[in-house]
Amino acid sequence: MGRNDEYEQFDREIEAMGVRIKDADAVKVRDDVFDEVTLMALYKLVHKKLISAIGGPISTGKEANVFYGERDGLGLAIKIYRIQTANFKAMNEYLAGDRRFSSVRGTRKALIFAWTKKEYSNLARAHEVGIPVPEPLAFDRNILLMTFLGEDEVPYPQLRNAAVEDYGAVYGTILDYIKRLYQEARLVHADLSEYNILYHEKPYLIDMGQAVTLDHPRAPAFLIRDVKNLNRYFSRYCDVPDEEEVLRAITGTGRREP
Repeated sequence: MGRNDEYEQFDREIEAMGVRIKDADAVKVRDDVFDEVTLMALYKLVHKKLISAIGGPISTGKEANVFYGERDGLGLAIKIYRIQTANFKAMNEYLAGDRRFSSVRGTRKALIFAWTKKEYSNLARAHEVGIPVPEPLAFDRNILLMTFLGEDEVPYPQLRNAAVEDYGAVYGTILDYIKRLYQEARLVHADLSEYNILYHEKPYLIDMGQAVTLDHPRAPAFLIRDVKNLNRYFSRYCDVPDEEEVLRAITGTGRREP
């Protein structure tokens, strides 16, 4: 069976479950994204009535593709980790020191499944303490369902592309997010940058698969890197405190060398 025949069969089977394909041409960028494992996970989520429509891609990358979806009119972000092309070694670095997932061993597939669960868990912890993140709704294998951050099927822009009126205020807001993430959710984002923050009237943190608990051996180094990235970006637009002051505000102490 050729790829086009597989796509058509996929569309027929999904639509037979009552799921609308909102943008058939755009969804066909799924080439190596919708492999057999992913289709099985998608079928399970559809059977649970968690997805009622699938649209085109919101973002594409080496690690994951994000598609727009709907559940009874609610906008969804359907994040699909790519089993074949995800950076196995980089993911393992974040998982190995995390006691929640340190027992994960074996195949690339097992690691990707654990990573998906890890992002769900991290988002849930951040959401529970009131930090603006996509609300995690469900996961299965390598697929994570979240609320969609955007309007009219268009995602909010990354901070680097957003129209920001008061950079000083936004900097302070993000610093408060990092502090609450650290002190209340007991997490370090570990990949914070202008690429992983969306902005629409306020900033939103995204892409939290790599976030680690405070007992991760590299959590202090990751926190310092996050602060450096935050100060690097915002120093172009407003005055920022030095790193030591920021770290004291977040941790209540100061720099913790790796």
